[in-house]
Amino acid sequence: MKSDHIPRATIKRLAMYVQVLESFKREGTQVVSSELLARTCNVNPSQIRKDLAYFGEFGVRGVGYHVQDLITAIKRSLGVDRMWKCALVGVGNLGNALLRHREFKYRGFDIVAAFDCDPFKIGEEVMGLEVVCTRRLKDTAKELGIEIGLITTPPDRAQRAANFLVEAGMRGIINFAPARITVPADVNVEYVDFFHHLYAVSFSITLDQRSKAQDAD
Repeated sequence: MKSDHIPRATIKRLAMYVQVLESFKREGTQVVSSELLARTCNVNPSQIRKDLAYFGEFGVRGVGYHVQDLITAIKRSLGVDRMWKCALVGVGNLGNALLRHREFKYRGFDIVAAFDCDPFKIGEEVMGLEVVCTRRLKDTAKELGIEIGLITTPPDRAQRAANFLVEAGMRGIINFAPARITVPADVNVEYVDFFHHLYAVSFSITLDQRSKAQDAD
């Protein structure tokens, strides 16, 4: 890695590059040009070169990028060239859906434990995992070597879930609950709020409709 100061937007684009490159790989493509990769990702070729330059030199001038080599390099740079063990807190509808989502393990994130505080859910089995009482999170995390927590609780229980995860030594938390949480400065938190995307889409549609209405006038 050439720099420790990498823009957040670059990290998000790198994840997109991996997804697109893996699609090329499945289709049997071994080498891809920066132009084709950029067009598929809807960015400029110069942006791709700039993003990759944070981590080293990639590609061959006049040839392009070797797909598998670039996938390997980006995954290593992002730290997803190994399996991360995760714990999920909140086995409701969303929690169940994520536990059944096979893409997690394929992407390097293995949900190895599921927790809930509902006595009616504790003891149930979902995708081979027994739902465990949240109060056992700390001991279970230590036993299994869990490093990342996923919160899929109702919003009013998100902070409580975060507290258990922090106490268990999690260094990273993905919060799917529509609520903000407070954690120590050394714990990384990412928020996944589907409504943000719905708001963005509805705004774009509304803007387009207004523009067409003005043109019609």
